[in-house]
Amino acid sequence: MSEIDTTPVYDVGAPEPKPIDEELSVKLGHLADDAILRGKPNGDERCDNCLYYLDTDKDLTYCWHPKLRILVGGDWWCQWWEEIPED
Repeated sequence: MSEIDTTPVYDVGAPEPKPIDEELSVKLGHLADDAILRGKPNGDERCDNCLYYLDTDKDLTYCWHPKLRILVGGDWWCQWWEEIPED
């Protein structure tokens, strides 16, 4: 039985954040602070039962509120939470 060579073809080094990652982290941090965006619900209010949560069948989806427009988790919450109107 022959051995399989598992040596990498090339070494890409350890992963490190790039300057764009640091810039985006700062911007998203400011957005989270300004939006009072939290990674946990506020009582019964949470992203997955908010009007702006795009796909309520998913745990992570797009928030289309004009002041956010980012991916959010279903258990998250922000100050712009709005009840889904009943038809």
